[in-house]
Amino acid sequence: MSDHESTYVPKTGIEKWLDARLPIVRFGADYLSLPTPKNLNYWYTFGGILTVCLMIQIITGIVLAMHYTPNTALAFASVERIMRDVNGGWLIRFIHANGASMFFMAVYIHMLRGLYYGSYKAPREMIWILGCVIFFLMIATAFLGYVLPWGQMSYWGAEVITNLIGAIPLIGEPILIWLRGGPGIDNATLNRFFSLHYLLPFVIFGVVVLHLWALHTSGQNNPVGILIPKDREKKDMVPFHPYYTVKDGFALILFLMLFSLFVFFMPDALGHADNYIPANPLQTPAHIVPEWYMLPFYAILRAIPDKFGGVVAMFGAIGVLFILPWLDTSKVRSMRYRPTMRTFFVVFCLVGLGLGWCGGQLPDSHVIPNMTTFNLIDGDLNSYLWLTRLLTAYYFAFFFIILPLVGLKETPLPIPASISEPVLSGSDAMTAAAPAQAEKKG
Repeated sequence: MSDHESTYVPKTGIEKWLDARLPIVRFGADYLSLPTPKNLNYWYTFGGILTVCLMIQIITGIVLAMHYTPNTALAFASVERIMRDVNGGWLIRFIHANGASMFFMAVYIHMLRGLYYGSYKAPREMIWILGCVIFFLMIATAFLGYVLPWGQMSYWGAEVITNLIGAIPLIGEPILIWLRGGPGIDNATLNRFFSLHYLLPFVIFGVVVLHLWALHTSGQNNPVGILIPKDREKKDMVPFHPYYTVKDGFALILFLMLFSLFVFFMPDALGHADNYIPANPLQTPAHIVPEWYMLPFYAILRAIPDKFGGVVAMFGAIGVLFILPWLDTSKVRSMRYRPTMRTFFVVFCLVGLGLGWCGGQLPDSHVIPNMTTFNLIDGDLNSYLWLTRLLTAYYFAFFFIILPLVGLKETPLPIPASISEPVLSGSDAMTAAAPAQAEKKG
C-alpha cells in the first residue's frame, strides 16, 4: 500500500500550480484509486461511517458551543434556551446527543469486526493501537460532555467518576483537585470540562489521520485474513472508487436512517430523565448511571468490592485492548478458520451485552426476585452482582487465558491460497493452514 504509485495527472493550470505546492488534490485522487481487497463485506463500511459521525459531532458541537454558557448558575438554562429559542437548536442538540450514541455503536461494531478478522495482527499493530487511543479519547470526551447539561445525572455522574480518581494512591488527590479546580465540583469544574470537551474531538481527528496513515502503510486486512502478494494484486484487488465508495455510501444511508429514527422519533430514548432536572448537590438521585455505552465498564467497576481495585479493573478493561496483538498466539488471522475461537468470541459478545445490562441495574436489585446469596466480604449480596463478577472474570479470561491458549492448541480449518481462487476454482484452491504457511502469510 505504501508503494502505491500515483496515477493523478493535473489537467488545468490551477491544478498544476496547486499540485506543485500542496498536492492535496493528488492525495484525494490517490486515495480513491487505492487498491483494496475485493472481498470486503459490509462490516468494513463502519470505518467510513465513523468518520462521518466524527464530523457530525464536531460541526454540531461548534454550533452548540456558540450558545452554551459554562457556568453552574446558567448552564442548565442555556441548554433549555438552545432547545426553545435558538433557530434549529433542538435539532442540533438532539443530533449531537444521539450522535454520541451512534458514534459508540459504530465503534463497538468496528472493533469487534477487527477482533473477529484479526485486523490487529502484524503488520497492523499500530493501526489497532491508534484505534484504541481513539476509543479511550472518545470515552473521555463523552464523559466530559455528559456533565455539561448540568442536570441531576450530569452532576452526580461527575461526582462519582471524579471521586474514583481520588482512590489512586499518592497522586490521586492532587489530580482530583486539579481536574475539579478545587475540593468540590463547582463552576471551575464545569469550565474545565467544557474546555476539554471542546478540545478533545480535534485531538481525536488528529489521531484518526494517523490511524488512516498507518492503514495505508500496512495495508487493508480482509475477511480471509491473508496478505495479497504483488503478483495477485490485479486479480484480488480493485480501486477504492467506485466499488467501495458506492458500498460505503449505501451503508451510510442505512446508518443515517437509524440515526434519524432516534433524532426525530425517540430523541430521549438513549438518555436519562433525571438530566432534565437541574443539578442539586443536596439531593442524590435514586440510581446514578452513565450513558449506555459506558455501562459495561461501570459494571466492571462495581464488580470489585475494593474502590481502588474497581478503578484498576475498569481502566484495565480498556488497557488490555492495547496489548491485544501480543496476547493472540494464533498464526491464523481470521476466525472464519478458527471454529473454537469463534465460539469463544460469540460468548465474549454476549458477555459484553450482559455487562451492559448489569451496569444499568440498581445496586440492590436481584437477577431472581427475592433471591440473595452470601458474600464472604460484604455479607448479604444480590445475585446480579455475582453475575457481574462472573461476566467480568470471563472478560479478562478471554484476553489473558483463552486467546493465548486456544491459539496454541486449536487446529484451524484450511485457509485459501488467495481471496479469489476458492470462488473461481472450488476446493482445489484451498491449502492446509499449517503454522509455517500461516506465518509466511503474515
